[in-house]
Amino acid sequence: MTIDMSQFYQVFFDEADELLAEMEKLLLALDVSDPDSEDLNAIFRAAHSIKGGAATFAFNDITEVTHMLESLLDRIRKGEMALTPEHVDAFLVAKDVLTMLMDGHHHGASVDQAAVDSVCQRLKALSQGQVDASAAMATSAPEAPVLEPVQTEAVPTQNAAGEFCYRIELPEASQKDVDALATELGLLGTIVQEKLGDGRSAFMLTTTESQDNIIAICSFVLDPDDLKITYAAAPQAAAPAEADSTTDETSADVAAPEAAALNSQVPPAKQEAPASAPAPAAEAKNLGRRATDKEGSGQESSSIRVGVEKVDQLINLVGELVITQAMIEQRINALDPIVHERLLNSASQLARNTRDLQEAVMSIRMMPMDYVFSRFPRMVRDLAAKLGKKVEFITRGAATELDKGLIERIVDPLTHLVRNSVDHGFEMPENRRSSGKNETGKLTLSAAHQGGNIVIEVSDDGGGLNRDRILDKARQQGLPVSDTMPDSEVWQLIFAPGFSTAEVVTDVSGRGVGMDVVKRNIKAMGGTVDIRSVPGSGTTIAISLPLTLAILDGMSVKVGDEIYILPLGYVIESLQPVAADVKEIAGQGKVVKVREEYLPLIPLYQIFAIETQFTEPSQGILVILESEGKKAALLVDSLVGQQQVVVKNLESNFRKVAGISGATILGDGGVSLILDVAALLRSGRQLNANPVFF
Repeated sequence: MTIDMSQFYQVFFDEADELLAEMEKLLLALDVSDPDSEDLNAIFRAAHSIKGGAATFAFNDITEVTHMLESLLDRIRKGEMALTPEHVDAFLVAKDVLTMLMDGHHHGASVDQAAVDSVCQRLKALSQGQVDASAAMATSAPEAPVLEPVQTEAVPTQNAAGEFCYRIELPEASQKDVDALATELGLLGTIVQEKLGDGRSAFMLTTTESQDNIIAICSFVLDPDDLKITYAAAPQAAAPAEADSTTDETSADVAAPEAAALNSQVPPAKQEAPASAPAPAAEAKNLGRRATDKEGSGQESSSIRVGVEKVDQLINLVGELVITQAMIEQRINALDPIVHERLLNSASQLARNTRDLQEAVMSIRMMPMDYVFSRFPRMVRDLAAKLGKKVEFITRGAATELDKGLIERIVDPLTHLVRNSVDHGFEMPENRRSSGKNETGKLTLSAAHQGGNIVIEVSDDGGGLNRDRILDKARQQGLPVSDTMPDSEVWQLIFAPGFSTAEVVTDVSGRGVGMDVVKRNIKAMGGTVDIRSVPGSGTTIAISLPLTLAILDGMSVKVGDEIYILPLGYVIESLQPVAADVKEIAGQGKVVKVREEYLPLIPLYQIFAIETQFTEPSQGILVILESEGKKAALLVDSLVGQQQVVVKNLESNFRKVAGISGATILGDGGVSLILDVAALLRSGRQLNANPVFF
């Protein structure tokens, strides 16, 4: 039976992308003077895994590059050649070329064949640099196809059951490799193992599989160059298992074609080099199906790839379930707890299970920040080299998780901030030495949870922001500034549109078309940006984001007959003021005195033109809010309570409403609007007798 391998292309490309990213990460972390052998082996295994997958799908151009890359890596990891910076540069270029080739096969993107030829020649030249004459001749010989060692010694014959018989010889293989391959072949048919001596083994396999499929299976356990597969006479009946035969107890669990296809997609972390780092049989069998090891294996870890749209649909359904559960809870609150005790207990259990289900489903969309951080080491390395600077890149908290939707949107802002730090933040090495600093600057990218938010910081130990230069530039652009402005406000000026203090415009930065976009994008995600800078010591830019945009912890407040939701992250406290603490400023609205500080007073009923019986602040409740370092007091009629709500996009279901960031459905089925606190605080400065938004 022939398997259509094209159906597994997506799995190969996904795994190859992960392997290339891991390879780049390890290459950038290598200590050239004293490379870690485990890291070299891991880089080799990544190249070897990509080579095996590419050969299976007949992507010959990828196979050629990875084969040459693998050969050079093999010499270095075996100590036959010393690692040099030139090697690392060549490996990184080869990674870029492989990414280009992947895009070509996957998306039909154009391929620069000159770049492919160039990297092949470069790898070949490096391989010949420190070898003897015989090795040089071997290296310069034409590259053989990966599967060329396979030989056919006789015309294939089938028995009455349509079975072939193959002889699979393993010239040099460890016992673990033999066991692993025996397990995989046992899923395809009946095998008999033969001991050849000197550590060699052979299998007689009776199966209906084609030779191409057998090659694909073997290639994912052992190097194809180590294999010799020939035909033998097909028996009339399946060969009985001998005393020393090795079979897998789960052969009945998976049909032969499915086993072959699954095995062609061994997870990258489980693939090992044949000689230096053989894979245990239990690891080789970790293919997303049930498997039993002769010696007993522990619980397997597996994963499944699911489309984002399916996850989003699941989250929406769970959100509707949460709303329905809230409706039920609101209805049963009016029941007699004695008469309906069992019903109330069941509803309480349903509430707990619903909350657990909601948290579990939301965690599916959470991804580690390493997904973002891993793309910056290479960028920093190349950019620093281009600018003639020395920069050490450090990451912390890469395991911190954030919603997938936010992770994808935070990439561009972080990219600009990192590039800005390398270009503007760090001084040239000679300038750093003259000021008593290490000539190598440190750029730190960190992430950590703080309450219901995640805080991402980009820190450098460069020269810091120049207050005088920023103020001068702001005056040139006509911005309202003064020499008495606090530093925190001066630093925020760099987010003004078109603002740049760069003296020379380059292809890196200096056109003033980035920082304002950074802040706007972060605010669109419900986040804030804060800057701390000390002249001569460095700058830290901190981004605070909610963990997810789908669920919100909020405070319900009532104004007239309407209920609004305030995001809990903006709420500091609530209080009922005395009349003496409320003052009115002519033409500027009212302010309230809270702990010796006067805050703008924002009557919510006036903002949205709502009829209410409480028009005096002393009759209602003030909720103290803070956003972007600014505080204000929001006047509401009463507090309803704190609850977790499912956020619905108002703009896509109705239209954009100023002062409103979204909506949710309450337990009684009514719609409640979620307030845009930042917009409300901005309105507090211009509040007068007329409604601001309506």
